[in-house]
Amino acid sequence: MINERMHLLGSKPNMIRTLYAYGLQRKAEIGEENVYDYSIGNPSIPAPPAVRARIEELLEEPPEILHGYTMSPGLQSVRQVVADNLRERFGIEATAAQVYMTTGATAALYISVAAITHPGDEVIVNAPYFAEYKVMTESAGCTLVEVPMRESDFQLDIDALRAAINEKTAAMIINSPNNPVGCVYTQQNIEDLAALLVQKEEEFGHPIYLISDEPYREITYGADVPFTANFYDDTIVCYSWAKSLSLPGERIGYVYVSDRMNDAADVFAAVCGAGRALGFICAPVMFQRVVETCICEPTNVGAYAENREILCKMLDELGYEYIPPDGAFYLWVKALEEDDDAFSEAAKAHDLLLVPASCFGGRGWVRASYCISSETIKNSRKAWEALKADYE
Repeated sequence: MINERMHLLGSKPNMIRTLYAYGLQRKAEIGEENVYDYSIGNPSIPAPPAVRARIEELLEEPPEILHGYTMSPGLQSVRQVVADNLRERFGIEATAAQVYMTTGATAALYISVAAITHPGDEVIVNAPYFAEYKVMTESAGCTLVEVPMRESDFQLDIDALRAAINEKTAAMIINSPNNPVGCVYTQQNIEDLAALLVQKEEEFGHPIYLISDEPYREITYGADVPFTANFYDDTIVCYSWAKSLSLPGERIGYVYVSDRMNDAADVFAAVCGAGRALGFICAPVMFQRVVETCICEPTNVGAYAENREILCKMLDELGYEYIPPDGAFYLWVKALEEDDDAFSEAAKAHDLLLVPASCFGGRGWVRASYCISSETIKNSRKAWEALKADYE
C-alpha cells in the first residue's frame, strides 16, 4: 500500500503551483503576452553578471573536482564565507561550525523543523504564511498552530502569541519580509517577541526555538529588516539566494544555528542528523562555489520597486484595496468578495492569475507576485479592470 498522505500531496499540488502550471498551458494556447501570471515568485530579473562569470570560470576546472561530493554540511570554505558575511553585516559572532549549506530555504526549513521537534509538539506560524510550513511541520509529526497577525498593520500580535504558546510549543517560524503580505517586522516587534519567548522558556523549562525564514531579506523599499538572531539567542536562520541573486531553480541556501545558543553545538549536530535523515546533504557544489564569490553581489531592488509603483498606482486608479508592501515582491490585494477562491477563479476568466488567501491560511485576499516584467503589469490593466466590472 502506498502512503496515502504522500499520495494526496503529490496528486494535489498547492494552489501556487497549480496556477503556475495553468498559466504555462494558457500561454501555449493563446500567447504569452495574453496571460497575466502573478502566481509564482519566480524573479524575472537576471542574475548579476558576476554569477555568469563565476560559472564560466568554474567550468574550466577538472570535472572530477567541480562536480565531486563535498562533506554533508557543505564546503568548509563556503561555510566560512557565509559566517564571515553574517559577522560583518550583523555583528554576530557567527562561525563556520554552525553553518549548514542546503538545497534552498525549503530544505533549510525542513531540516530545522525536524532537528528541534518531536512528534506531538506544536509549531506556531503567523497567518497568513507560506503554505509549505504546514507540510513540513506535519511531516515531522507536529501540529501547526496558526496565529493571525495584527489586522491593523500585519505585525506580530504579541498578545495572541502569548495566548497560543504552551508547554507543547517547540518552535515558532517567522518570515520577514513576509510572503505573502510583504510586511517587515519592526525591531520593536521583534524585541517584544524575544522578550515573550524568553519568558515562556522560563515558564515551561525548555527551549522554544525561533526559526527565521529570510529569503527576501535583501528586497526592501526603505524598511530596515532586524536580524532576528541578534535579539533572541535560540534562533535558527534559514536563507536562500533564490531571490537575492535570481537563482530560484538552482536551490542553494543555508541553515545558521546561532552561536549564542546555550546548546548551539547540539542543535547543529541535530541539523546535520536531520539533513542526513531527509537526504538534504552536499548541497549543489557548483552553486556553493558561485555564492562563495558572489555573496556580496547587490540585489536589483530598483526593478522590483518600479514594478511595485506601477502596480500600486494602477490598482489605486481602479479602486482596489491592498496592503502597501515594505519588502519582498508580493502585493496583498483585497478580494471583491468574501470567497477568495471564487475571486481567484473569476480572475482566471480574464487570464489574470492571482493566488487566493486560503493558500496562506487567510481569507478574503489574493496575492499578486509582481516579480514579472513591467510590460506584463502594464498590459494586465484591462484584465484587472474587467474583473472589477464583473463585480459592479
